[in-house]
Amino acid sequence: MNIPAHTKPLHQLLTAIPGLQLSAELQQATTKITSITDDSRQVQPGSIFVAYHGVQTDGHKYIAGALQRGAAVIICEYMPTLTAETTTPIVLVPNGREAFAWLCTAWHDFPSRSMTLIGVTGTDGKTTTSTLIYNILKAAPAVYGYKVGLISTVNAVIGDETFDTGLHTTTPDADEIQHYLAQMRDAGTTHCVLEVTSHGLAHHRVDGCEFDLALITNITHDHLDLHGSREAYRAAKARLFENLALKGFKTQTKKQAILNADDAYSFDYLRELVASPITYSSQNSPHCTIGASSVTHTPDGMVITAETPVGPIKLHSTFIGDYNVANILAAVSAGLALNLPPAIIAAGVTATVGVPGRMERIHLGQPFTAIVDFAHTPNALENVLKALRRVTRRRLIVVFGCAGERDAQKRPMMARVAATLADIAIFTAEDPRRESLDQILLEMQAGVPSTAAATILRIHDRGDAIQTACLIAQTGDVVVACGKGHEQSLCFATTEVPWDDREALQKAIRQLAR
Repeated sequence: MNIPAHTKPLHQLLTAIPGLQLSAELQQATTKITSITDDSRQVQPGSIFVAYHGVQTDGHKYIAGALQRGAAVIICEYMPTLTAETTTPIVLVPNGREAFAWLCTAWHDFPSRSMTLIGVTGTDGKTTTSTLIYNILKAAPAVYGYKVGLISTVNAVIGDETFDTGLHTTTPDADEIQHYLAQMRDAGTTHCVLEVTSHGLAHHRVDGCEFDLALITNITHDHLDLHGSREAYRAAKARLFENLALKGFKTQTKKQAILNADDAYSFDYLRELVASPITYSSQNSPHCTIGASSVTHTPDGMVITAETPVGPIKLHSTFIGDYNVANILAAVSAGLALNLPPAIIAAGVTATVGVPGRMERIHLGQPFTAIVDFAHTPNALENVLKALRRVTRRRLIVVFGCAGERDAQKRPMMARVAATLADIAIFTAEDPRRESLDQILLEMQAGVPSTAAATILRIHDRGDAIQTACLIAQTGDVVVACGKGHEQSLCFATTEVPWDDREALQKAIRQLAR
């Protein structure tokens, strides 16, 4: 058998798992590990297989199969019931996800220790803020020697290469994150911006990442299906900031937290966890370090004067909406925390001309404005509709749905927002998964107040819903498709069907000309 070029001693990997007490036998084990996986189908001779309770299944069910494929070690949360005896070491851990993350980190030689790692979390605005910070760092001149990477829920950017990070929006799994970070380290990356979701934090996907800077946008209603309560959701977000306090390898690095002073639910809680945070506020809170003395909305975007400890910074952005003022100030805060001069920060903001699926305009010569946005929470939908109302000469038409097998509480909340702020709201499919789409739409309809002035339509097929919106639209109207943004599929039952809202809008607009 050919031994793979990349192998590591078993004891070296196991010692990376926090708190794991190794037996004398394992401490002296010379077994060469060939790979680490939590997917039994990927096991090969010499693999470590990690089993844990997943969302859809229990990985412990697949231990026997992993052993048959030649697993060298099993890491699991409880002793499995096996039909045949095995001499393969079985190591018990309290949390398999956590162990998997640290094993993957050790496999790649702790790549985050070789760069400045910036983590961005929050309910809304994470991708936009991450992209702004990435562009601010990229605006640094060559003399700085910066090489910048980005891992977002849209893609991973390493040098001149861009990689898709998945069908649905969440932080990549621990093995993927460490693989991306290792690629960045090997390419000489000095700074990486990592978008961190609550799923990623709760599922330990970023354990092993050593953050230098942690930033939060806000905490609004979302993901209660996973976390159970808003308090648990907030606690999951807080794990990013708790990471800053951990004793790590970067002992000479000053770690910094950036908080949103306008978001009381996160601000009051997180400032108890961190020392001397930088704070930003689009409403000029008295608690803020960085605010905005003026915001001018123009046909081309916004002009913002940010007030900072180093003086005012004039910022030009193609973004619209008051919520994007907060995202820009958050990114400015990160730039200042990284000791970048105001001119570089301003250049990076100007260079960020768009984020895929975030207020993305589709223009094929039609007489109305067509936009795709990722807004999939009540707060995000409200912000988008308010921003578009500001620039709409006539009617505002919104198409959106609510995901199945996800937070059901937000369904009537989002419908209420749309019925209040739009002129026409079309409820449609958005990843119903194994839930009844009829039931989802009925739960949305229940949130429409009896006094709502908006016209409400329910159209099951998302393509038909977008086409109907375009057929209804008149000169000067705005049509916005929300909820999918950059995503490339719709999930029905357990099947992912190729889908792109941007392509659907383009198709609907082209059909108007026939």
